[in-house]
Amino acid sequence: MISLKAKQRKEKDSMKLRAQGKAPAVLYGPKTKNLNLEVDLKEFDKVYNEAGESSLISLDVGGQKEKFLVLIHDIQFDALTEKPIHIDFYQPNLKKEVESTVLLVIEGEAPVIKEFGGTLVKKISDIRVKALPQDLPREIKVDISNLKTFEDNIVVKDLPVSSKVKILKDPEEIIITVSAPQKVEEELEKPIEEKEPEVVKKEKEEKVEEKEEAPVSEEQGKEKKEK
Repeated sequence: MISLKAKQRKEKDSMKLRAQGKAPAVLYGPKTKNLNLEVDLKEFDKVYNEAGESSLISLDVGGQKEKFLVLIHDIQFDALTEKPIHIDFYQPNLKKEVESTVLLVIEGEAPVIKEFGGTLVKKISDIRVKALPQDLPREIKVDISNLKTFEDNIVVKDLPVSSKVKILKDPEEIIITVSAPQKVEEELEKPIEEKEPEVVKKEKEEKVEEKEEAPVSEEQGKEKKEK
């Protein structure tokens, strides 16, 4: 099991902690007394990248005899640096199911893309699940090698999960599909209809109307008769 060291926090100024490369944190749970902690950011990043928010980790708190089996329950990030500015560690009841969000990871190659082109469309990137803390998956791998035609897709019920894990989503909801390429050649082969711009057309119509309606003077009338 992945382990992370932490210290009980004495420094109340969070800005000073972050300047030292540390982040303030809190440990809590149904049977755990709240503890204010501090963790090294570099060490935490390594653990978080490996465990995510759905795998139990062993939290070794200095001054405490026991190690705490916890989930990284919540992280607040700095809007500019995107570094953690506060972390919640939750110690769950190992005999009670909990809910967590699990990342979906695509594996394999879709024959329909390789042979016919098209674009892979991932409609869902993570999914909510429920299980005992020790049974929560770190991630769920989605094999796309069975996508052979543009009619094929992968739905929630196709996800390979243990019988100990319940997926909290409609089993028929589409996760991944493949969109067909646009038929560019067909569009290019269509004849181009040259249409006269509306402004020019309107001007011509107005000139014709002016000529038809232009008044004829008496002199012009006489000239026409003489001719």
